[in-house]
Amino acid sequence: MIKLPIQVENIICELEKAGFEAFAVGGCIRDMLMGISPADYDVATSARPEQIKSIFCRHKTVEVGIKHGTVGVLWDGMLIEITTYRIETAYSDGRRPDNVIFTDSIALDLSRRDFTINAMAFNSSRGLVDPFGGEKDIKKGLIRCVGQPEDRFREDGLRIMRALRFASVLGFSMEKDTLRAAAETKEMLANVSAERIREELTKLLCGKGVKEVLLSGIGILGKAIPELLPMEGFDQKNEHHIYDVFEHTAAVTASIEPVPRLRLAALFHDIGKPRCFFTDEKGEGHFYGHESISAVMTEEIMKRLRFSNDDTEYVTQLVKFHGRQIEADERAVKRTMAKLTPQLFYDLIRLKKADNMGQSPVYALRQEYYRKLIDIADRVSDEEQCFSLADLAVNGKDVIEAGIEEGPQVGMILREILDMVIDEKIPNEKEVILKIVGEKVQKNSRES
Repeated sequence: MIKLPIQVENIICELEKAGFEAFAVGGCIRDMLMGISPADYDVATSARPEQIKSIFCRHKTVEVGIKHGTVGVLWDGMLIEITTYRIETAYSDGRRPDNVIFTDSIALDLSRRDFTINAMAFNSSRGLVDPFGGEKDIKKGLIRCVGQPEDRFREDGLRIMRALRFASVLGFSMEKDTLRAAAETKEMLANVSAERIREELTKLLCGKGVKEVLLSGIGILGKAIPELLPMEGFDQKNEHHIYDVFEHTAAVTASIEPVPRLRLAALFHDIGKPRCFFTDEKGEGHFYGHESISAVMTEEIMKRLRFSNDDTEYVTQLVKFHGRQIEADERAVKRTMAKLTPQLFYDLIRLKKADNMGQSPVYALRQEYYRKLIDIADRVSDEEQCFSLADLAVNGKDVIEAGIEEGPQVGMILREILDMVIDEKIPNEKEVILKIVGEKVQKNSRES
């Protein structure tokens, strides 16, 4: 059921009172038909930009895209973008129209849009305007282009990534001609900025239909991230695996929580496998060192796609350590938490669990092992046990005041003491630790 917010109703009413048509359009209509609360609302109208500004002169207006006919109007705390009906001329750069031409027809305006599910309009007096069957496609769970899909994708290469993203986020399938056209026009992705590829990829990876989209769209995604292509169909020749490298990757990505950093780590965790594959004398496949190679490749890809330094470093660390063996005992867990930070440790275990779920079911028993690691880490955290330099009862200043000369030796001694505390050779108590430091000072004096 479609029910517009009162602010949107009021804006449509004001435009109609002034003699113009107006409809809520696009994604907000799609979302409401799906029972989803829209994040924002857009209105399309036959009024021209200057007329829109005049009609809403008593409200705060923002020229968010005046050149292309868009004016933002703030009504009772809600910013609503109002755009004049328009059609578009050629897309010389494969991204943006050379010009827009204003029109008085809502049908023509909807005909320029990318997908049928985004090419619907609604107002309370006229009801739903759906010339391209968007409502039916929602019911069928289909992403289908408006008009000829090749034309839509050649106009704007970003639409290729948007098609994959909508399919993943909504859990829809790509209509066969739309998927075929996306594959045939994938070279248009070269016209899309790294930043926009990054944004669409991140949303795609966090969608509920990510596995199906990765498997069906690998050839398309490979245009943006060529390093993915060698993974497709790569037989691992190993009893641990029932999937090829990319099928395994898709399964792992779908199994981990839909958090951008985790999904990115899942996508890239085995990307280096094809580069280090070999078979032994029995014909069994091995990928020794693939974690380090994958980490290097991950860093290169994320920098190329303009991810932040923090995201790049975090995801690269997860990839680098995803094969690290951690004993299910308190000391080993504390040492790993100290090396990686607690948050990275927990996310590493999440990646390991998902990685295991993408392997042969024979090895699913490792899930219990990972639960033990989490239980140990939880206990260490809950009991506020010492596992990092920051947790020590002393700091560098204390060590210097105890007689250790300022310099690299201070850090060495602190790390040595931390090891003793983790190994439970001494308690994490200031007096005990300073006594040990004092003994070291005396020893150094005798040796000098």
